[in-house]
Amino acid sequence: MATSTTPTDLPGYALLIAAEPAMRHPFTVAAMLPQLAAVPPARLVGTPYASVVQLANPDDPNTVLTAVRTAAAVEGKLLLYLAGHLAIDQRQHRIHLALARTTARTIRYTALPWHWLAAELQHRPPGTTTVVVDLAADPDVWQALVQREQTLEGPYTLYGAVQLQDRRHHPSPSYTHALAHILRTAPARPTPDDLHHQAARAAVLEEATTLWLGPAPANPTPPSPAAAPLAVDVPAPRPAPVPPAVPAPAAAEDDPHRAIIQAIQAGRHAEAAAIAAAWEQTALRQHGLTSAEVAHWIEVRALIALEEGAPDRACELWLRGAVVRLTGGQPEDHQDVVAAVDRAHYAWHRVTDPARARQLGSELLTLRTQVTGKSGAREDVQRRLANLS
Repeated sequence: MATSTTPTDLPGYALLIAAEPAMRHPFTVAAMLPQLAAVPPARLVGTPYASVVQLANPDDPNTVLTAVRTAAAVEGKLLLYLAGHLAIDQRQHRIHLALARTTARTIRYTALPWHWLAAELQHRPPGTTTVVVDLAADPDVWQALVQREQTLEGPYTLYGAVQLQDRRHHPSPSYTHALAHILRTAPARPTPDDLHHQAARAAVLEEATTLWLGPAPANPTPPSPAAAPLAVDVPAPRPAPVPPAVPAPAAAEDDPHRAIIQAIQAGRHAEAAAIAAAWEQTALRQHGLTSAEVAHWIEVRALIALEEGAPDRACELWLRGAVVRLTGGQPEDHQDVVAAVDRAHYAWHRVTDPARARQLGSELLTLRTQVTGKSGAREDVQRRLANLS
């Protein structure tokens, strides 16, 4: 009796593509290809046998299209890995993957249109194609993806991360690094969902500026109502401020602040931070990148970090919250702006690593020129920076 052959029994295929366009702070992804290629091909794809093809820093979209077309013709399981920078052409408003020669003016001619991928993969048998991405995007592109004005979805199962890239945020391919490490070291190959979840947990990425694709990682899904403000009203005066107190729980059972407080009290700081990050993503989609709602959840995560004993992360988050508020139009003397900078100042005094304290202190000093705070606050930053130097 003849036995039927499934796609899993057939040889698999992996196509790995990473490109770094010329820009001031490139998303250094091409160096990740050797890490993935070092994984046994069969384990990489999840089949008994497989082959791998790499394209490092391709500069011609037609060359990439040919490679994708070849991969799409494979009968077995296909893994397509794409890493690099996303861009939108201004004429047709379509997403492209920037290639090595891509500039802002040449997107339509030197970048790979994302819809080409969907067109090439649409005839493959359902369930045989997995696309894994590690991408960066400028604020307008990232915001369009968050608000689902643009999408990377297609006739494939999609996993990965898109990180915001701007003057303050310089993404790293931590997701790919985690993915390769898990595939090399795990006793058995995880399922695609589990592999994505494990890599998302292991990757050192900023949750507020990372858009997860595919099945959500360990972050809980936030409920739909708009978040209520967190009642924290303890400023951080100089030189010996009192740390902000954890607010009293709200009455509603589904209030995220209640869940955060309960997680903190139980010592589950990662869970508390995940809840806050999920709500921050919701606020970002509903209100925009520079909204007070987004700033609120950044500051909630700062409070959690301080409670966890990570004053450097708390300081960084409070600084970011202040910048979001200022960028969103709140004046320099607004009580929420002042409170964010004061609390960042407080947390900064508890950062013991000299290099980290110098880095955060420089940012704090810049903000202190706008948000002066109490008398002597700016001088205090200058003094400590001088001592650290």
